[in-house]
Order: sequence, then C-alpha cells, then structure tokens
Amino acid sequence: MTAPCSIGEYLQIYGSVLGERVLAQFPALHKPADPVWPELQRLKRHPFPAQTLAIMAIAKHWQNSRCAAAVAECGTGKTLISLGSVFTHSRGRPFTCLAMVPPQLVEKWARECFLTLPGVRVFVIDGIRNGVGSNGYSGVNEVRFRSGRVVREGFRSTLSELRLAKGHRSARLRWQAQVSAPAIFVVSRERAKLGYFWRHAYQVARSGPFLGNVVNADTGRPVIAGEDQLRRADFKKTKRAETVAPESGDSRRAFFSPLWQADRENIPRMAPIEFIGRYLDGFFDYGIADEVHELKGETAQGNALGTMASVCDRTVILTGTLLGGYADELFNILYRLDARMMREEGFDHGESGVRQFAEAYGVLEKVTTIEPAENACSKAKVSTTVKRRPGASPLLFGKYLMNLAAFVSLEDISDALPSYREEVLAVEMDPALQKAYSDLEDSITDALKEHPRNPSVISTAMNALLLYPDRPYGLGTLYGFDRNEETGQRERFVIAEPADLDPGFQYAKERRLLEEIRSELAQGRKVQVFAVYTQKRDVTHRLRDILSKEGIRAEVLSADVPPEQREAWYERRLKSGMQVCICHPKLVQTGLDLLEFPTILFYETGYSTYVLRQASRRSWRIGQKQPVRIGFLTYSKTAQERCLRLMGKKLLVSLALEGKLQGDGLPSMDDDDDLLTAMARELVTRQGVGELAAEVWKNLQAQRGDASEQSGVTLFPPEQRPDRDPEPDVAWSRTETPAVQLSLF
Repeated sequence: MTAPCSIGEYLQIYGSVLGERVLAQFPALHKPADPVWPELQRLKRHPFPAQTLAIMAIAKHWQNSRCAAAVAECGTGKTLISLGSVFTHSRGRPFTCLAMVPPQLVEKWARECFLTLPGVRVFVIDGIRNGVGSNGYSGVNEVRFRSGRVVREGFRSTLSELRLAKGHRSARLRWQAQVSAPAIFVVSRERAKLGYFWRHAYQVARSGPFLGNVVNADTGRPVIAGEDQLRRADFKKTKRAETVAPESGDSRRAFFSPLWQADRENIPRMAPIEFIGRYLDGFFDYGIADEVHELKGETAQGNALGTMASVCDRTVILTGTLLGGYADELFNILYRLDARMMREEGFDHGESGVRQFAEAYGVLEKVTTIEPAENACSKAKVSTTVKRRPGASPLLFGKYLMNLAAFVSLEDISDALPSYREEVLAVEMDPALQKAYSDLEDSITDALKEHPRNPSVISTAMNALLLYPDRPYGLGTLYGFDRNEETGQRERFVIAEPADLDPGFQYAKERRLLEEIRSELAQGRKVQVFAVYTQKRDVTHRLRDILSKEGIRAEVLSADVPPEQREAWYERRLKSGMQVCICHPKLVQTGLDLLEFPTILFYETGYSTYVLRQASRRSWRIGQKQPVRIGFLTYSKTAQERCLRLMGKKLLVSLALEGKLQGDGLPSMDDDDDLLTAMARELVTRQGVGELAAEVWKNLQAQRGDASEQSGVTLFPPEQRPDRDPEPDVAWSRTETPAVQLSLF
C-alpha cells in the first residue's frame, strides 16, 4: 500500500501527463506555430511572442463571441495587447473604440495609442457638453502627440453632437464621413460615471401624530431602519430609500420609494457613459475596460462597465490581478459582460446571486455555535453563521475563464526583463520599544480574550499593533465598543493605553531603512518607499524628515495630487533631483511606470493583496534595464511579521487561482478569510503556522524562479545581494526557444 501524497507531490509526478491531457481535450484557439494575421505586422511596436499569442487569441475569440479578457501581470503590456487585438480584428478597416481607464492613465493611454497604432486619431471624452471639468475642458476633444507630450488640439465636438445623423442614415455614418481613420475615444472612469447632483427628498411632518419626525413624502410615515426610525443625522451623504409594502392583500403592490432626487439648483449634467448607453448604441465597434478588478463592486463605476459592454460590439477587459482570493469576486464582472449567460445559469443579480455563485464555485464554511441559555424548552442557544473562505472550484475556470481569458505572465516575456528579487528585511526592536510593544500586546491579548470576536476590538487593536512600532507615540487611549446585554446600550471600554516614547529618537527600522537607501543611492539607484499610514497617524513625513537630515532628497506624494497629474508630478520631482519618493502604494498601484526606481521598499504593506501585487510591480516591467529589488521591512516577532507572512500565503493562493498551482499555497486556504481576524487568533492562541515571514516569501519567489529559470530571468535568493556578494554557484541557462504563452481559450 503506497503512502498518500500531497497535491504538490501529485502534480510533480503526473503534471506532464495532466498537461498533455488538457491540451488534447482543450486545444488552444491560437497555437505558437499558427500563422498570424497580416494586420498584426502593421503595428508600430512589434509584440513579444507571448503578446502575439494573446492578441491573436482575442481576435479569433471575437469571431464567435462579444467579450474577451486579457489577464496579464503588471508590466506585460496589457495596453499593447488590447490595442493590437482591436487593430488586428478590424482587418485594416476604420473603427471606433471606447476605452474606459483609470483617471491617472488617460494621457498615458493616448500616448500608447499613438505609439502603437498606425494612422490612429485619439479623442478624450471630458464630459457631455455643459460646464467645464476639473481639468479645464468639456465635451469631446482630439489630442495629438507633440514632442513626447499629449496636447489637446484638432477636432472638437460633444457627445450630444455625435449622436445626431444630420442628413446621414446614422450617426456612425456621419462620423465616418468626418473621420475616416481608426478612432480611439478615451474616457476616465471617474468622469464617465459622474451623473447629476442630487439632494435628500425627505420631509419633516408639521402636524399629525408624526409631528417633527422625518417622514417619506410618498407615505407620510417615518422611515424605519432596523428597529429604529431615521433622523436627519442618519442621512448625511448617503442615498436612502425604502420599499413600501402594501397595507393589505387587496391594496397596491410594493413599490420602491427613493428619498433623494435631482438637485435643480446645481449644475445639470448627465453621466457620459449613461448618455452613450442611451443615445450612442451601435456607434462604437470596440470597448476596452482597463484595471477591471477595481470594478467588481456594486458601484457606479462597476455599472459603467456593464453599460459599455452592452453598447460596444466587441469588448475586452484588462487586469493584472484577477482575484484577491475569493471566487465571488468575479460574479459582478461576469454578470456585466454577459448577463444573459449568468441568468441562464440560474444566478440572479444582487446579493442572492452572489451567495448562489459562492456556493457553486467558492469555498464556504458553516459555523454553528451552541451557547448555554435558560429557555423553557431548551438549555442551549444555537446560532449559525456562514463565512466565505479563500479558494475557487476548478469548474469556475473551466466554465467561465477558460473560454474568456488569455493569461500572460512576466515569465512569458522575461527575456526582455532584468533580474527580479524579493526579500524580507526583518529588524529587531530597540529595548525600550520592545518593552512598550510587549505591554501593548499583553493588554490587547487580555481585551481579545475578554471580548472574543468583537469587531471593534479586532480592528482597533490589530491596526494599533501594526502601527505602534513605526510610530510609538501619540496614539492615545484605545477604545472598543460592546453592547450591554442588560440595557441593550452600546458602551465604550478601554482596550489599552500605549506608552508614549520619544518622538525624537531614531528607531531600528528607521535606521535600517536609511541604511538600505544609502546603499542603493551609492549604486545610482533611486528608491520608492511605500507606507500605508498616511492620514491621522502619518509616518511618511517623519520618514522624509529623517532622510532630509541625512542629505537625501526625499519627496512625499500625497492624495492631494489628482490621479491624472501624478505622472507629471514624478517627472517634475525627478528633474529637480528627487532621489527617494514616499507615498501610499494605492496612489501608484495602477498604470504608473516607475522605471526610474529599480528599488522598491515597503516600509509598511497593509493587508490588501490587490494593492501589494500591483504596487510591487511598478518597476519590473517592459522598458526596465536595471535589476529590480523589492524589500519588505518588518519588525521581528511582531504583528507586522505575522501580517506579512499571512500576506505571502494569500499571494500563493491568488497565484493558484490564476492557474499557477503551488503546493504551499493550497494549504493556506484553511486560514481565516480576514487577515485581521487571523492575526488576532494567532495572538491569543499563539498557534502560528510555523514559518517566518522570510521563509514564506522566499518560497513564493522560488515558485516564480522555477518558471523564470526556463525563460531566462535570474531571481536572486534573498540572502544574496548582487552588489555585495559574488555570483551564485548555480548556472542559470537560457532556453533556445523564445518564451511563449499558452492561451486558455
């Protein structure tokens, strides 16, 4: 009898056989040996082999379907893939394409269009027709490429003007008579969803039994929310509404009653994407939605994706991080791309459909809690909760993603990239900080035991443990909230009182950061530093002051800089001599190319896998010539190290869900779905997963290294520094064949 083996061992033994079986049953729509269409050769930039495979796969997929996806890692050229797919599928005919992109990427997308497509004309949608936007423009404005910069000049119009036929059979034919070249319309998704201004529409009763109460204008009755009725303070900036139920079975049916309406006293306007959906159906041949993973929620921007997919003949969505670890994150995206297919599968739109989708393709955990209680018929109180877990059924990929997405990874184009290295830089705390942190940790541990699974305790305490080592002063008393079982009132209690240490002292992690930056600058390498605490408990300006005192030119990028101006902000600061940039990773996580910063140091990481994956690849992308180094600074034996270790395991799961099955990632699906909850449990029970953060990240890098070794990229182990240590003993060899990408169509 043979001993059982793990999933990783099973894949190592039978992986090649399984791969051959999959290719035999599901042949790729476009194989590496297949001829490419001639239009692909006309692009101004010649795609890499992996990009060519993805472009041809999407173009062929569009022959039988309306929607496709390019799931490509950050830096693999998603813009080139999408534009190349549109140009190739058009077969040289003039076309119209609507690209909905993040606000900071509008000018970059326009520039990429000029550098990629021959004879293209690019237009930016700044609004419909009325009012001047925050950028000083309105309507539809043509842009041109002058001396490396995008300037607004040429054709000008409005969306309301474009919808008019004016003697032609349709608005589209009128457009073709005016512009006979391929046309790309770029719109910021922030501007695309901007609709009319609104105000609250509740009333205050002046007489009757509800005198002085907030009432619904449709019913004249107070608005009940839960067990209480709404007051003026409850409205704030949130749109409120209620469903009015019939008073009896013979009366009218239930109806939706909004408590808000359009504000006639403000500027009247309409969301551009809504206008396009109503009046320009059939005008656009293609639609492109960039960074679509940010549109997975029930938001106005997410709904704009559905509108765009419905009005464009062909649509392609782009993302570098398809999933954050949960299957139901794909539900809204799939529904917006093909609502009919989702309904035929039996999924309703809304929360009920999300639950159905999670039950079918996700991982759910049912927790039953039995508590003693003094009841007449029972001595126990039973409560059941259902929690979602990281993971996805293979059926999700076979049923939806395999026929939708072309996957491209950096390893597929690694022949064009320099070496890449990730490492954890663990630092021991100073004695005074160690004692203060230990006291804070003990107080929080007691609070967690006394108030188990209290959300306010978990959130406040865990964020304090992550922040305190980096800012051990000015936190003040930490409070939690709990409901008194006797009175039912929400009461405040003290979690901990952190000690205030000397703010003028330079602590160990700050000294290590300074040491690393000095070393990198000595080699002529600029450094990007990421920190997540930038508001009330700001650490970015403290880091800038520390670096400035040492003669290092450091700048802080804040959220006050509008997204569309951040690329220009980097250019200005670099020209003025900036050596180190400090900012929150969310500010640059999508679209910006930080090629001038080959070294990226995470002073703090946060706990979002989306943000970390996106921000860590800002430098390792096409065009980078220097070796890239990513460092994660953390204090040893603290919540920071536990958070980073859990983040590493979440990333292993995320890679597995994108087709990169890792043996070490699959077991981590048993971890808590919430990183804060997981750290709290580990803190109370001291039941760690048995690995240091450095070991997890080293393992994650090793998984990448196995693939990159075959495609030619060198990933140095964390303990080896190219600038300090000799070449490793292992001889990294390049393969004779070019890197290719297997398109899963």
